[in-house]
Amino acid sequence: MAVTLEQARRVGYTCLKALLRFAFMVANNLVAIPSYVLYLIMLQPLRILDSKSFWYIEGVLFKWLLAMVASWGWWAGYTVVEWGDDVKAVSEDEAMVLVNHQATGDVCTLMMCLQDKGTVVRQMMWLMDHIFKYTNFGIVSLIHGDFFIRQGRTHRDQQLVLLKDHLEKYYRSRNRKWIVLFPEGGFLRKRRETSQAFAKKNNLPFLKHVTLPRLGATQVILKTLVAPQENGTPSGGDTVRKESKSKSLQWVIDTTIAYPKAEPIDIQTWILGYRQPTVTHVHYRIFPVKDVPAEPEALTNWLYQRFIEKEDLLTHFYETGAFPPPQGQTKAISREMTLSNLWLVAIQSFAFLSGGMWYCLFQYLYRCLF
Repeated sequence: MAVTLEQARRVGYTCLKALLRFAFMVANNLVAIPSYVLYLIMLQPLRILDSKSFWYIEGVLFKWLLAMVASWGWWAGYTVVEWGDDVKAVSEDEAMVLVNHQATGDVCTLMMCLQDKGTVVRQMMWLMDHIFKYTNFGIVSLIHGDFFIRQGRTHRDQQLVLLKDHLEKYYRSRNRKWIVLFPEGGFLRKRRETSQAFAKKNNLPFLKHVTLPRLGATQVILKTLVAPQENGTPSGGDTVRKESKSKSLQWVIDTTIAYPKAEPIDIQTWILGYRQPTVTHVHYRIFPVKDVPAEPEALTNWLYQRFIEKEDLLTHFYETGAFPPPQGQTKAISREMTLSNLWLVAIQSFAFLSGGMWYCLFQYLYRCLF
């Protein structure tokens, strides 16, 4: 089939735009990430004198870095519409966020849609695959205190012990509030066949749009971060609840990400922007942690039920283009998530100005020394 002049122009424009976006992303990383590291090195005396203030500043810088990643998608027209419960209402409380996992773009989507949720982004901890440690953003996550988990049976028990130690050491000492994890343990396309075989063998529902979640990390988080007697059973009284509220996981936020036509966005698309503008849909359900069972078997069933519900939500979405209304209501209400272009430009400008400042400073020091 012959290619028309108009088609050739469109392809050429898409390639040029992708090249320019990639160049901007590289430049953005070269100034923003080293600046983040250097600012925190300079602030080490503050960490000794006032740890709380140090981690507050680190959290602000971390949020700005995630906003830069969000801007790459936002300016390409990859926006988000939110459904279900309003998570802003619990943004100052401690919460565990359970997310289905389809592609690398899921993380970018969360980086975007959580930007307008108060202090959430700067006070959150991520659980991610250990391979992420070796990416350009790995040094940032290491400093911030995220946890890198190795997948596979041979590592499972050891990783859960390390996760428990990590939470005890860093979660509250750095004033973290939300912890984000992907309980499926991998991308949908990689785990679906194995999950379906396991479901068939154990007489569990056949799932197409999600996989059966794994219990380990979820159980460790609940055991470590939930106050005694508050998980799965009624609390021991108002006094106990008041004392534990400020230092206890209070909510589980079940988050379901849906892409039109079940075509997820990957990190390459997010960076290069060669896909047409796309609206990603994110659905939230909030559960009080006191309603989540503590016993392993009951918790496994509870977690499976959440992902069975995700399957129903996604099936409805792919058939109708919208999530179903909450029980007892006739219409589902959606909310368009927005970011301020002025704010994004200000953050990007700060990153490039910081990069220039550090470059000039090192040039000056080099001349003085040599």
